[in-house]
Amino acid sequence: MIMKNDLLKFEQELYDKNIILIAGVDEAGRGPLCGPVVAGACILPKNYHLEGLNDSKQLSEKKREEYFEILKSDAIAYGVGIVNAKEIDEINILEASRKAMYLAISNLKVKPEYVLSDAMKLDDLDIPYESIIHGDALSLSIAAASVIAKVTRDHIMYEIDKEHPEYNIKKHKGYPTKEHLQLIKKYGIFEEYRKSYKPVREILGEMEHHEKNKKVVAS
Repeated sequence: MIMKNDLLKFEQELYDKNIILIAGVDEAGRGPLCGPVVAGACILPKNYHLEGLNDSKQLSEKKREEYFEILKSDAIAYGVGIVNAKEIDEINILEASRKAMYLAISNLKVKPEYVLSDAMKLDDLDIPYESIIHGDALSLSIAAASVIAKVTRDHIMYEIDKEHPEYNIKKHKGYPTKEHLQLIKKYGIFEEYRKSYKPVREILGEMEHHEKNKKVVAS
């Protein structure tokens, strides 16, 4: 079990060097078949504590929403970066995730002195940084950023769900569940789908093959 002080281990090392403005950065939405990838960046006050805050994946949706509002209020600064499905297809999901992180950092109203990223190299930053494997479970700043990223993306997916209710996106958030794959086969895809992702490519190929067969039969 990680104690709360352990979540400030990386930050404490920087505080000891008189580096206070530390931005955690993380992304949400690498795996889904549709919607954007979203990054959050967050600068917390020194020695900040929020009971129960850890990696957003470990929190209930209700808790994430609650922490999202608290963090927006308590943070020295927070920023969001969004890269849509079209660009994900153009530059690949890794580069899209990296770009979203750069955007989130650039959207901070206060420039950080140091950045802690969740397992992402950010070599084009003009700020010193450290990439931490499983950072969202090891650093409070990254955990805060993960909540901001995840909740922001969920809100975007709820808006997409309103436009395309037949896909039940509010339930699966674009992830490749069995139900979601069946619904894509039934209704096809729309512009927020990532055509470079294998399940989407395969379904599109099947649909194209089916259409060709229909034309052959009709002729």
